[in-house]
Amino acid sequence: MTGWISFPRSVAARLDNQTGNPGELRIQTIVQEMRGIPFYLLKEYLQELGGALVSENRVCGEGWCVSLEAMEPYRIGSLEVGQTRLTMELEEGVAEDFQQRFFKKTLRAGG
Repeated sequence: MTGWISFPRSVAARLDNQTGNPGELRIQTIVQEMRGIPFYLLKEYLQELGGALVSENRVCGEGWCVSLEAMEPYRIGSLEVGQTRLTMELEEGVAEDFQQRFFKKTLRAGG
């Protein structure tokens, strides 16, 4: 699920010059479910991307915040794989760069 949400300046408390509207900040929210990467490792990757742990399950960096939620393991027969739901809130100016850097961190090759 991806979409852009505009927040009034009083809510966002920032000015985003790229929106063309001086009173709004555009935030993209992406919800992604990931399998096979441990919960603790995803938090570590987000910190390596410049984020700081602001609560047990939330990491924020400049222009972005990601909330992590542990899910029930994905089961295939007798095998179990851990799952995590990430809710990414990205300012328009950093969204593309953040997604590319996060993708590189979480890329896994088969073998």
